[in-house]
Parts: sequence; C-alpha cells; structure tokens
Amino acid sequence: MTLTFDDVRAAAERIAPFIHRTPIMTSATLDRELGAQVFFKCENLQKVGAFKARGAVNTVLSLSGDETRGGVITHSSGNHAAALAYAAGIRGIPCTVVMPDDASAVKVTAVRGYGAEIVFCKQTEREAVCDRERRERGAILVHPFDDPRVVAGQGTAALELFHDVSDLDVVVAPVGGGGLLSGTTLAATSMRPGIRVIGAEPEAVDDAFRSLQTGVRQPRVSNPTTWADGLLTGLGEVPFGILTAAGSEVVTITEEALLAAALFHLQRMKLVVEPSGAAGLAAVRTMATEMRGLRVGVIISGGNTDFLWLETAFAAQDDG
Repeated sequence: MTLTFDDVRAAAERIAPFIHRTPIMTSATLDRELGAQVFFKCENLQKVGAFKARGAVNTVLSLSGDETRGGVITHSSGNHAAALAYAAGIRGIPCTVVMPDDASAVKVTAVRGYGAEIVFCKQTEREAVCDRERRERGAILVHPFDDPRVVAGQGTAALELFHDVSDLDVVVAPVGGGGLLSGTTLAATSMRPGIRVIGAEPEAVDDAFRSLQTGVRQPRVSNPTTWADGLLTGLGEVPFGILTAAGSEVVTITEEALLAAALFHLQRMKLVVEPSGAAGLAAVRTMATEMRGLRVGVIISGGNTDFLWLETAFAAQDDG
C-alpha cells in the first residue's frame, strides 16, 4: 500500500468522533530565547495521553468484521498499547498487549484500565512473543508504527497543526519507530511543499539518524540508556521509505537536553510532558541558531509519565 495525503485526510474524517482536536500552545519565554515563533501541538492532551490514539483508532476502524473476530494484538512499551486498547473498546473487540517487563508502571496501569490483557516479556523478546500470541489467539496485529493505516492516522496531528497555524517554516516531531514523523512528513510536505521536516531522536538510540544519513535502515540500538522510553524502538520499514523519499532529517539530542525540555514544559508552560514527548523542544533548542527568525511547529507526542526523571532534571538544573 502506497500512502498518500488522501489517506491522511480520510483518516482524519474517520477518527474525528473518537479523538480530541488538541490545542496549539506557545511560550513567549521560549520565543525570546530562540528568536523564533514556536507552536506546540499538544498531543499530551490527546485521548490516552498521546498521539498514538490517532493511528490505533484509524487502523481498528478500518478493519472488517471478519478481521476483528480474534481481536487485535500489539507489542508496545505503553502509549500504543493504551491506544490500541482504547480503539478496541470502541468496536467492542478483545485486545492483547505484549509489554516489556520494565515498562513504566503508570503506562501498565493505563493499559489495564482500557481493558487490555497484558503479556509481559523481556524488551528484546517482545516481537517474538507477540507473534506467538497472535498465532495462538488468531488476532490481528496492529503494529505500533510499521503499518500504513497507523502512519496515516498519526499524520492527522500535523494536518490539524497546519490548519490552525499558517506559514510554518519547519515542523519537528520525536522519532522512535517513525510512525509520527513519517505521518507528519506526508501531511506537512503536501500542505506546504518545501517545508523542512525534522525528527528528534536521543543520542542513545540514534538508529533513525544513522538510517537517514546512510540511506540504509539501521538496526535498533541494543540496551540503550535513555529517559525516552517511548523512543526505544528501531525505525520501521514503512516510515523509512516515506522519510527517505521526502528528504526528512533527524537531529540527535542529549539526555540533559531532553530532561531540560521536559522540565521547561512543566515549569514554564504548565504542561505534563513525558521525556519522549519533549524531544521536539530539545531538538529546537539544540538547533537554536538555525531556528532564529522562523515559524516552527513542534508536536508534543505524549504526557504519560511516572515523573521518575524529575529528580535527575532538578539536579541538573541546580548544577547549571
């Protein structure tokens, strides 16, 4: 299936009754700091607390009755898991989620709250365990990012952003598996040809950066250490094709920049943003000289956090 902007627009119409049209927020403090105008698309305020609701709902609503007979299944560290459980609830079908045994407790609680059955495993085994459970249950796999229907759904966040804010020069989104960034790329380059699209990725999990630099999709980093638990997955095949064709970029960010960005959202913008979700702001600050004088759209991807990162962030702030 070759994705087009029409798929994103169709997804927007399909999912509209079941998601929030999230607000755009700004910060005068940040604009002064950067000498730019930055517009944040607040997907931390989305259903299930993350943009993932968009892709999961679009996919589940696209399934035929026969396809849903055995329910749906996925593997996820949290946000996509909750999103798929929410989407399955809309259609009244079973949902199974394979989660790493070190997944955030707040995300595990959320997934259970939406009615999914959880199967725990080691982080490195989740795809294999998911495949086994899928065969045993006869369930349909809804991949977190390597599914065109998921990508089309994720692209609806950028579609809304461009409807609400005109004349953006740059759009930035976090990148893990690449569903959000590739969907954003489809929407952004269709609505504003020539726009610069940038993915924000932690240095510790830089496979997307290396993939776009080399033109060859790189394997995910083994056992990385990062606060961005939502960005641990390797870049998917479907997103890689879209990003490569469009000439999208990826910038890497330090852990210090990531936590400082999450803390800025909390202290100055009064927004609860998980470290993964703050990657966009971290990237904009990292590229501050290139952002000067521009209108910049940033997608905040999620707000589901246990706040374990706060102590480290405060310590770094005090040291600074």
